[in-house]
Amino acid sequence: MSGHHGGTVTLRPIGEVAAYLKRRIPACIPQMPALKPALQQIAGEETLRTGVAAFREFICLICDRLAADGAAYAKPPANPKDIADYPFLSYLSNLLADIGYYGILSEGGDALRLTNLPVCIPAADAGGKAAPARIPAAGRADCLRFLAACGLVLTGIDPEDKTLRLSERQPLVVTCPDRPGLLTGLKALSVADMEWRPSRRFWNDLYLLRCDYSLLMQEEADPGDLLADFLHPLPAEVQTFAQRLHQRYTRRGMLCAVSRRAEDQFAYAAARSGGKTLIPKDICSRAVWRFSHSLQHGYCLVVKAKRMNEYAAAAAGLAPLLREKIALGYGCDCKRGERCQRGCQGIRIPLDDAITGIAGQIETWLDYEMPGA
Repeated sequence: MSGHHGGTVTLRPIGEVAAYLKRRIPACIPQMPALKPALQQIAGEETLRTGVAAFREFICLICDRLAADGAAYAKPPANPKDIADYPFLSYLSNLLADIGYYGILSEGGDALRLTNLPVCIPAADAGGKAAPARIPAAGRADCLRFLAACGLVLTGIDPEDKTLRLSERQPLVVTCPDRPGLLTGLKALSVADMEWRPSRRFWNDLYLLRCDYSLLMQEEADPGDLLADFLHPLPAEVQTFAQRLHQRYTRRGMLCAVSRRAEDQFAYAAARSGGKTLIPKDICSRAVWRFSHSLQHGYCLVVKAKRMNEYAAAAAGLAPLLREKIALGYGCDCKRGERCQRGCQGIRIPLDDAITGIAGQIETWLDYEMPGA
């Protein structure tokens, strides 16, 4: 969830990580337009919508339980690679994805029947050499106990059994009597996580735990709607300001791309001359500014200013906070002899109440960065 570029990593408490994960969950599941036709094999549209809403509530519960007693399950590694490097979270996300993807949903949608859990079974690498299971026995046991504590009923498997034995005669059956529709939502979002991701699926990106309902929609989701989901934990005035920036610059022809890999980002870049199409990856790499949300920095407006020399005199009229940040510029923290804070990404301004006091001046600044300004 958070990259690392040298130096000692200080792991954040699991409660902080849980709070961060919960902020990534949509505030609600909207009345989605047409869903992907392939989902009809799972359930009808209304049943799917109810199931996705139930799964969202379940993920919120998972985050709350992690915050309350996650330390009993999420053990820190000896040498963490980033500030949220709890292997248990990757185990949990991938185990849930396997349960949903490989599970056969009962006709009434109240049970998933499994005879295979690939992430828990040793495999062979490309050279035919035996490779251990992606989730070790101890990690699997922790996950199963945690899911049971969250209300899932897992029949046909002993969490303490180090050897996983599943078959047609001895399947794993997963139910959740207290949450009708949950397993339908898990099934749909697991298929989306495995097959319809907009970017490559990484082991430790925890994508399933964000309940990204937009993957189920037949038409591509509107970035403005996704931005509203992204902003929902912030004060109302900050949300209004961010939405105004989005509308102001997309109406002027800037392109917006959503990235949800190491951190959540809404990136804005100028369209290419000649009308050449930019794919989302290109928009992110060429972005002049972006909204971002990460565990390390929280919610920010990040400006990768490219024309500061051209408007140095005009910048003298901006608010002192902006003048100072523009004067400092941005660049690699390590080259400055400092610990990496992702300074190479741009000039970072927190999205908090203070930003609304300089909202108009930020628009002026971004106007200076617009092509042809």
